[in-house]
Amino acid sequence: MSHYLAALMADLPVLVYTIALCFGLIIGSFLNVVIYRMPVMMQREWEAEASQILGQEPKQHDGTFNLILPDSHCPSCNHPIRAWENIPLISYIALRGKCAHCRAPISLRYPAVELAAGLLTLVVIAKFQLTPAGAGALILTYGLLAAAMIDYDHQLIPDNITLPLLWLGLIVNYFNLLVPFHDAFWGAVAGYLALWIVFHIFRLITGKEGFGYGDFKLLAMLGAWVGWQGLPAIVIISSFAGAVFGIGLIAFGRDRAKPIPFGPWLAIGGFVVLIWGEQITSSYLANF
Repeated sequence: MSHYLAALMADLPVLVYTIALCFGLIIGSFLNVVIYRMPVMMQREWEAEASQILGQEPKQHDGTFNLILPDSHCPSCNHPIRAWENIPLISYIALRGKCAHCRAPISLRYPAVELAAGLLTLVVIAKFQLTPAGAGALILTYGLLAAAMIDYDHQLIPDNITLPLLWLGLIVNYFNLLVPFHDAFWGAVAGYLALWIVFHIFRLITGKEGFGYGDFKLLAMLGAWVGWQGLPAIVIISSFAGAVFGIGLIAFGRDRAKPIPFGPWLAIGGFVVLIWGEQITSSYLANF
């Protein structure tokens, strides 16, 4: 099977990359659902648990709400999104960014997430080819994209994303697909402890919390995939990118007191190291 896929990649690269792009766009459409619905599902779950603890009747919601149901609809007029209106990128362009029924504008972020997922898929396939390592890297990449967007919106990184991916990273690397299992295990440990220690030192000095516990788990998850050797590069890249972004926002008038989520930058740093970690590490070590 692996020999056949390698031959397919070598003989028909344009076909493979076209299929990969289309696949990524479709996954991106689903990720838009995850990014919107998962925080709502978590909020409802928290409300139900709080009501149970307080001995109150839980708040009732109309119908089933999960990643599958209800069907997608326009938030302005509740018009059901038909199949031809839900083709990644193409439908947005054909409809000129507006609902087919009420003509309300559709956020540009929906096609942006689809396009990002498509392009990231191409990068992963170019790096890992059609291999089990490539399949694992794609799952990680989609999880990072969803976690980054949710954290950007809500300053929340769902355990439903980070914890399964942490375990999957350890399982993948048990078979040495990306890094040796020993490195992956200590990557998960060091990833969590690194930000946990910084968090408590920062809180001791300033009395404020600089990170959320979701950031600890996200870095632990990344450590399970790329190994402990990739953690310094992830932290450096994410810190630099986050600082540049924050300075830019402040320059444009953002309130300094308003926190900036760190998860998206960890996700960016993690993806960069996933794809180019060997080159980064080699270049770094060559200077010493």
